[in-house]
Amino acid sequence: MTTAIATRTLPAQPITVENFRPYGQLIQPTGDGKPFDADDAQLNLSQGTPRFYIMRLTPRDRRFRSITRHSQCTQCLGALGGREWFLAVAPPSDRPQPQLDRLQAFRIPGDCFVKLETGTWHAGPHFDGPALDFYNLELSDTNEVDHFSYNFVTGDRCEFVIT
Repeated sequence: MTTAIATRTLPAQPITVENFRPYGQLIQPTGDGKPFDADDAQLNLSQGTPRFYIMRLTPRDRRFRSITRHSQCTQCLGALGGREWFLAVAPPSDRPQPQLDRLQAFRIPGDCFVKLETGTWHAGPHFDGPALDFYNLELSDTNEVDHFSYNFVTGDRCEFVIT
């Protein structure tokens, strides 16, 4: 006997500095020469060699069945080319699963980026349309040694779709 997988909708809200604060920082354009302050990305890359690269993501819909966190560093993500994108997040933790009741989705414009706090659970980037390039700042070995995932299908018999 197979148990059905429930599809839960997760409405995307427009991202703001305030509503994203539990998960990290929204980094927006500033004037050239602005001194460093709390509005700049507060990075934690001290546990290894930083890696800044452009990752090409193939077309994907807004559906996800798992979520990931990194416990050794912050991570920065942003789309190239000005297209909007979506990210689902849950607050940072060292628990083996995220807090489902605090899972949120954000609509992120293409003229800014996000910095995820160390331990922030995240699913995405998700986007509409053709392949999209993203810049990514994390540690050189994040995906090998600091990649903790939770599978919603196995753990909760559900998947999510960002609406």
